[in-house]
Amino acid sequence: GDAAGDGKGNPGAAGPGAAPGGSQDAPSVRLWSDYLNVHLHPKSVYVIRQYLHDGDCGCLEAFGQGESLLQDPACIEELEDRLHFYVEECDHLQGFQVLCDLHNGFSGVGAKVTELLHDEYSRKGILTWGLTPALSTVGVNSNGWIFFPQDPQNSFYRLMNTALGIAHLARHSSLFCPLSLSGSLGIK
Repeated sequence: GDAAGDGKGNPGAAGPGAAPGGSQDAPSVRLWSDYLNVHLHPKSVYVIRQYLHDGDCGCLEAFGQGESLLQDPACIEELEDRLHFYVEECDHLQGFQVLCDLHNGFSGVGAKVTELLHDEYSRKGILTWGLTPALSTVGVNSNGWIFFPQDPQNSFYRLMNTALGIAHLARHSSLFCPLSLSGSLGIK
């Protein structure tokens, strides 16, 4: 494979400190995604500017925050335009796959996206994957076991986001499948 290359068999720059995309210029790396060597079509990426790492709103922490992002008519119109661009390219559209974090505000974004898909393409299948992270348990308790105490507020947000995400995503999906590396859907 040529996963890190230029598509012609030439290996690209891969590794910390290397310039993104294999260029020899001085690295301008700020985020992990600056190392992304896959060139995506501009219509397949929608950046939520308020929630960039240096954005003015901080983190997208709650289900309601994500849901409210797609209440803006301009945002919905942009999303629909991008969706229609790809749907028109299909000879025989069978359905959609949606991958969505459950534990943060992206569960609200995913819920509104699946609702939009369900409303506009009610005869098409929607397979939704709800993703949750494996929680790390690092630290030391009195028995010598290593664990990582979780902030109660973050645990509450994670629980509520996951519950709301599962309920809303399952309602508008043909099949909803939660995925986690831990047996608890990331909730302890």
